[in-house]
Amino acid sequence: MQHRNTTPGFWNSKLGHAAIASIAAMTLMIALSSQIQPGPLSAAPMVHPAAEAGVMVEIA
Repeated sequence: MQHRNTTPGFWNSKLGHAAIASIAAMTLMIALSSQIQPGPLSAAPMVHPAAEAGVMVEIA
């Protein structure tokens, strides 16, 4: 006769479900971000619009 575990394990708890969702989200993020290839536009430097007006304010 097989022994059936009737106590809820970690993966069946709310914390376990949150962990599964987190692992799935991280895996999906890695899979999607590896599909993004840098193009020539991403290598262009960003120009701040205030630099053209001649007003620069540095907040420390």
